[in-house]
Amino acid sequence: MKRRTQSSNLLTVGLAQIAPVWLDRERTLRKVETYVEQAAGQGCHLVVFGEALVPGYPFWLELTDGARFNSPLQKSIFAEYAAQAVRPDAGHLDGLCAKAAKHHIAIYLGTVERAADRGSHSLYCSLIFIDPAGQIGSTHRKLMPTYEERLVWSAGDGEGLRTHSLLAFRVGGLNCWENWMPLPRAALYAQGEDLHVAVWPGANRNTRDITRFIALESRSYVVSVSGLMRRGDIGAGAEWRNRVAAASGDILADGGSCVAGPEGEWVLPPAPAVETLLVATIDHRRVLEERQNFDPSGHYARPDVTRLQVNRRRQSIVVLSD
Repeated sequence: MKRRTQSSNLLTVGLAQIAPVWLDRERTLRKVETYVEQAAGQGCHLVVFGEALVPGYPFWLELTDGARFNSPLQKSIFAEYAAQAVRPDAGHLDGLCAKAAKHHIAIYLGTVERAADRGSHSLYCSLIFIDPAGQIGSTHRKLMPTYEERLVWSAGDGEGLRTHSLLAFRVGGLNCWENWMPLPRAALYAQGEDLHVAVWPGANRNTRDITRFIALESRSYVVSVSGLMRRGDIGAGAEWRNRVAAASGDILADGGSCVAGPEGEWVLPPAPAVETLLVATIDHRRVLEERQNFDPSGHYARPDVTRLQVNRRRQSIVVLSD
């Protein structure tokens, strides 16, 4: 294993741009664990994976008439998706947490979560932070699924709008188009975020502009990590998978993982559509330099004029008193 830098200002980040073993939770988690080990071996303090990577993004919706009401096909696919979703309460992430602790590396992982505190049957697009001690530090459920995602994912809440200390940095993250929402970004900035993690299912068209914009707006480093999905990743063995493959192009998600610095400059430009582990070492001093002239929650804020109220309570339909 590479020896990690001892400088208090430097942080090494791994961007794991990979495809899932689609709708197979256990095999995808094993793949994730392999990349965690690779990242640790390259001296990374943090490794990030794309949106909904485990067990996979619902690419079938646009290719199988996903909005058809009461469709037996859509019910069948959803049932399979739910069965493969991640339940942290059931120990599905215990092995990954152990890897984090063994290598003393933090992880941001995009999941499809089957939430026990909401009855255990609805699904949430959840970005999970695992700290270097192997503890789950936050589970951020996507506030508003985008367009057809609403056919399978439920709307989340603000409980996961949290930042975490990682050496000199405070890191926070959002899912996909949440990164275009000014107020969730502001909520993280106000909690000291200076390393922003943006996870995506995979689209260079998204990461090439918003990554640099958030960096300029926040005067922070921004790490955008995308997944991949190719026709060959759809898999076989079910009629509906054959139908999806027949209707899809060669590439359904084309990567674009990248890193921007606090002046909006590229540290790593958007990556092509290949599976890869990208590694970048970033310097917290650059954040301090750029905050000299603009700090969106500090000296350039006017809380006497505009303020943001954030509800971080986990939402539930029932409060039980035994």
